[in-house]
Amino acid sequence: MENKDVEKKMMSIVAEDGSIEEVEVILAFEFKDTKKEYVIYTKNEKDENDNITVYVSNVDRSSGDPKLMGIDDEEEWNRVKDVLRELSKGE
Repeated sequence: MENKDVEKKMMSIVAEDGSIEEVEVILAFEFKDTKKEYVIYTKNEKDENDNITVYVSNVDRSSGDPKLMGIDDEEEWNRVKDVLRELSKGE
């Protein structure tokens, strides 16, 4: 049996204080109807139940450089949660 290493996709994020952090991209996707892009990523931190913490951000490309934004709209957040549920079924 061969053990294949899956190459992790990494990205750098710049915090508001200017510090740079490397995170692992789990999934990047776009809703076709709204043309909004999202990225699901992790810093490989674990919570008290030993589950890996994941983060979801809206990708804003309006200024040229992509910026990660929070999701404030409840309907939009519910759609993203549906994607997360589907993703968790696959594991």
